[in-house]
Amino acid sequence: MSRSQSSAAAAAKAAPPPTLPAAHQWLRLAVGDTVCALPIDHVREILQVGRLTPLPRLPEVVRGVMNLRGAVVPVIDLGARLHGRPTVVGRRSCIIVVELPATGGQPALVAGVMVDAVFEVVDVAGPEASAPPPLGTHIAPEHVQGIYQAQGRMVHLLDIERVLAQHALTELVAAHVC
Repeated sequence: MSRSQSSAAAAAKAAPPPTLPAAHQWLRLAVGDTVCALPIDHVREILQVGRLTPLPRLPEVVRGVMNLRGAVVPVIDLGARLHGRPTVVGRRSCIIVVELPATGGQPALVAGVMVDAVFEVVDVAGPEASAPPPLGTHIAPEHVQGIYQAQGRMVHLLDIERVLAQHALTELVAAHVC
């Protein structure tokens, strides 16, 4: 074994094992040609893509804001966030309104997440899911809690709290060059 292989093996042994999702329900959806799922616990509602107010000088990740019964809600393009390619709005495109709890001094977040399609709610037991591979997926491993097989396709169980982490989105906005 080479020195780099042995140091990589040692690092893998030192890293804590990934926390796989417990058994609960997930909303299965499409982001481009990738099938993903969000924990149903965070889903507030699913809406057709309606009128959005674009915000100038923001990256493609932030599609704009929408009026949700009098509240201004940011809309994040999940395709742009996960793949770097914005979602092309079609007849099956949706905005999933998610609510994330307050954590680490950050207030609770209500945001819209634009996706290509929403399919169904599925039950995924912890043993059915496996840890995301470090290579071979189109999504960064830190955004995935686990993966499972459904209908012959790999489904990415998204860690929506990391995908929509306010500090990460703030860094994306700050790094954007107009």
